[in-house]
Amino acid sequence: MCCRNVVSPRWPACVKGAAMVDVSKWPLFTLLSPQEIASIRQACVFGTSANEAIYITHEDEVFVFGLNCSNCLGTGDSQSTIVPKKLDSLCGKKIKSLSYGTGPHVLLATDDGDVYAWGHNGYSQLGNGTTNPVVSPVQVSANMQNRKVTEVACGSHHSMALTSDGEVYAWGYNNCGQVGSGSTANQPTPRKVSSCLQNKIVVSITCGQTSSMAVVDNGEVYGWGYNGNGQLGLGNNGNQLTPCRLVALQGVCVLQIASGYAHSLALTDEGLLYAWGANTYGQLGTGNKSNQLSPVPIMTDKESRIVEIAACHSAHTSAAKTQSGQVYMWGQCRGQSVVLPHLTHFSCTDDIFACFATPAVMWRLLSVEHDDFLTVAQSLKKEFDSPETSDLKFSVDGKYIHVHKAVLKIRCEHFRSMFQSHWNEDMKEVIEIDQFSYPVYRSFLEYLYTDSVDLPPEDAIGLLDLATSYCENRLKKLCQHIIKRGITVENAFSLLSAAVRYDAEDLEEFCFKFCVNHLTEVTQTAAFWQIDGALLKEFISKASKCGAFKN
Repeated sequence: MCCRNVVSPRWPACVKGAAMVDVSKWPLFTLLSPQEIASIRQACVFGTSANEAIYITHEDEVFVFGLNCSNCLGTGDSQSTIVPKKLDSLCGKKIKSLSYGTGPHVLLATDDGDVYAWGHNGYSQLGNGTTNPVVSPVQVSANMQNRKVTEVACGSHHSMALTSDGEVYAWGYNNCGQVGSGSTANQPTPRKVSSCLQNKIVVSITCGQTSSMAVVDNGEVYGWGYNGNGQLGLGNNGNQLTPCRLVALQGVCVLQIASGYAHSLALTDEGLLYAWGANTYGQLGTGNKSNQLSPVPIMTDKESRIVEIAACHSAHTSAAKTQSGQVYMWGQCRGQSVVLPHLTHFSCTDDIFACFATPAVMWRLLSVEHDDFLTVAQSLKKEFDSPETSDLKFSVDGKYIHVHKAVLKIRCEHFRSMFQSHWNEDMKEVIEIDQFSYPVYRSFLEYLYTDSVDLPPEDAIGLLDLATSYCENRLKKLCQHIIKRGITVENAFSLLSAAVRYDAEDLEEFCFKFCVNHLTEVTQTAAFWQIDGALLKEFISKASKCGAFKN
């Protein structure tokens, strides 16, 4: 499976570049801290259970973490790790293309055109002439001296590399001819794939489990290797030991190909999509589960042209993105079979594999470079308390808080009413607030911009009071949550008193149970004896009914 930027020189300008997505959608990345997530520039999740990951930081440092099956993390040992480990030998080398196999083994190409490999090597898929496992990245150089590799691709146990001259090299497992050598003998070192590709300039390569495909610069498609499900698109199911052209696609110019476990997709320069091969899970999107030995057009009813397709050799899932930004998926979806393209709410094909594919691997090397673009939520957060763009100031405890009337009116019913033309506040540039403290009121206004609250429990009591006064029920719940997390023996009775005062029933019950469970300690605090007499009597009565004072 090839994790790369699937872009050829003829790729439409609207989809150039790598995917810009959030890696935290892959469960494995929840192991990382926010600081580590923020440092990531490129990433790939791989492995038979999506339990391994590699990522590159903005400083071009390379880290890995996960299960480490078959030494696929390249850390020099077989130990798994939930803490990222640095691969020093790859740091500073800008990674251009990355791919992985089922073993798994890992292959990558740098901007300098060098190829590195490590991991499972039972079939010589690392290209070093042996079948010994490799626990650290080693350069693959045999037969490729003076060749600059621009793209790599891995099948289950075989590997391919594409050079800047448009040549294809292959090595590894060859039981079905997937190396394209004309035989079924395994290939221990890189070998140039020739035959029908001789004198052709290849611009893109991809691998299925045990098959290989290539697109040449004139849009022709060639396939070789295993063809038992028709994944080569040749009109039959016979294996091919050398590259064979897909005659069924004659007359169209293919820009991109994508290989699934045993099916294939092709995208033309006119935005048309073709599919062929295995269809057990509906991964061809034809509306049934019948295999197709030749390419068939799909999604022909969509008004917007298709600009990107996605599949990977470890899954039976397919995805496509249209020019209008709609993302469709079909095939295996968390155990279910989706036989027709289904419109999703996602904005990129990568999210399909994070949320639907089994395993939840990445189908290409992701770029998560942070550019100048900000979402609406990020923009609002950035402009909170900004003197440059604000049109209103609140003065609290002698300090100013800069806000925007429009935002407040949109987010809060209290302000929507306040800024009516017949209210005095609507004409003011500065509004004085004296019933709440500065930390409380600032936190409230910031909540309107960010949907989040960050306050200690004691201040959260004041914010709970404000939320009650302004009828902000969601904020009220957030405050109660903060208070629950921060309850201690020392403040428990004060928090109980506040919960009663602000009619927060759920919080009141929580604080009451805490006080009862820690009754001896709570009754020895100053807060307990300074409390209102009526509340103290009510607490003692309620606690006695619960049996709190029994020996």
